[in-house]
Amino acid sequence: MTVTTLDPKTALIVVDLQKGIVSLAAGPSMDGVVKHVAALAEAFRGHGLPVVLVNVAGLAPGRTEQPRVHREFPAGWTDLIHELNRQPQDHVVTKHTPGAFTNTGLEAHLKGLGVTQVVIVGVATSNGVEVTARQAYELGFNVTLATDAMTDLHADAHAHSIARVFPRIGETGATQEIIDLLERRA
Repeated sequence: MTVTTLDPKTALIVVDLQKGIVSLAAGPSMDGVVKHVAALAEAFRGHGLPVVLVNVAGLAPGRTEQPRVHREFPAGWTDLIHELNRQPQDHVVTKHTPGAFTNTGLEAHLKGLGVTQVVIVGVATSNGVEVTARQAYELGFNVTLATDAMTDLHADAHAHSIARVFPRIGETGATQEIIDLLERRA
C-alpha cells in the first residue's frame, strides 16, 4: 500500500524502542528499524510535529497460556535507546500494558495538541504496535503505520499484522513515503 496523506497535525508514536526489548531482537532487522525510526523522529521534529516515545515497564495482570519472560525487569530495561535522540519537547509515555493509550493520558495529550493522525512504529509489530494502532483507531485518530520501521520476534506474526490487520485500521507505507509527504507539506 501507500500512504495517501498526512493531516496537518500528525504525531509520531514510537513503541518500545528501549534497551531491554531491542536487545532481545538485536540483528539486521532491528538495525534497519532503528535507522528508519530515527529518520522519522528527526523529520517530525524538523516540521514541528509531536514525537511520542513509549516504553513499557510492566505487564498486564491477567493470566496467559504463554509463560511471562520477565516478572521484574533488570536495571536499564526501560531506558529508551540513544538512537532516538530524545529531545526536551518529546512526550514520554511509560505503559504497563501492550497498548500506549491504556491508563497513560496519551489520548488527552494528543487531543490537547489538536492531533488527528498518528504514525506508529516500533516493536513488536504484533503486540505493542498493533494494540496501540487498534486503540488509536478506536479513539478516532487516523492511523498510519510505517512497516519498514517495525519488527517482531516472530516473522509470521509480523507478516500477519501487516497483511491482515493494519489495512483494516489505517494506511501502511514506507518511512521514505512518510518523510516525502512531510516535505511536500512544508
